[in-house]
Formats: sequence, structure tokens, C-alpha cells
Amino acid sequence: MFSPVLYGICLKYMKNEDDAKDVFQEAFVIVFQKIHQYKFEGSFEGWLKRIFINKLIETLNKKKKESFFLDVFDPDTDFIEEEELNTITVPQEKLLEYIKELPDQYRMVFNLYVFEKMKHKEIAELLKISEGTSKSNLNRAKKILQKKILSIKNFKTA
Repeated sequence: MFSPVLYGICLKYMKNEDDAKDVFQEAFVIVFQKIHQYKFEGSFEGWLKRIFINKLIETLNKKKKESFFLDVFDPDTDFIEEEELNTITVPQEKLLEYIKELPDQYRMVFNLYVFEKMKHKEIAELLKISEGTSKSNLNRAKKILQKKILSIKNFKTA
């Protein structure tokens, strides 16, 4: 019943389908091992998502030998005007492809903020980073995505 949503989450965080499938399977094993700990408080789907996100974070941390997050906050990130971006139509598949191409640290924060609707304070606690680092990684992810989206516009007009 929940597998399409949970597999979709795995695809958003991992760079390829094989890795997403591995994490999906490993997270479900954890769910079955901990099912007795579910207290029927809050939604069951939310409980499942939390287990999957924690497993995704653990997996990405293991894959990364160096520091997983850049501990820098740059408030002066230059952004393209939103009106300019609003005039560009990007197919959903292409946008998801661009998100998958983000560096792990940026993709993780972007997904938690945009798709999971988490606040920077929650992201910082979950990933053991500062709020400033969370904000910086989100801004850098947005900047990379903006450049890729604008390259579509420039390609179409060329």
C-alpha cells in the first residue's frame, strides 16, 4: 500500500535505481524489525517515511568518506529572478533528473526541505549540521537547478 510512495522517496535521494532499490529493501527490513515499536500516534505513513529517510541518510553518509556537508553559509547567493524561471516549462522527469544530479549534500537538504516540508532547524538536527549549513546547501541546490533550467531556455531559443 505504501511502497510506491516510499520507493519514490528512495528514487529522489539516491543517484540511481539500483541504489534506490537497495535502500528500499533495507528500510523495509527495518520496518518489519521495528513494527512493534509503532505506537499508533500520528500517521503510520509518517512513521514509515521517517524510517526510510533515516536509512537514506545513513546510506549516503556511509558512501561519503569525506565530510558529508559543507559547513559554510553564504547569504549572498545570487538568484535568477523568479519571473524569468516562471516562463520556462520543464517536464517533471527532467526536473527529477536534475535533482538526482545534485551533489549528495545539496540533494539531501533540498529533498527534505521541498518534498518533506521540513524546516531548517529540523533538517539541521536530523543531519547533525548547523541551520546555516542547511540554508546554504538549499540555496546552492536551487542555484544549480536554476542554471540547468535556464540552459533549457537558452537551448530552445538558440
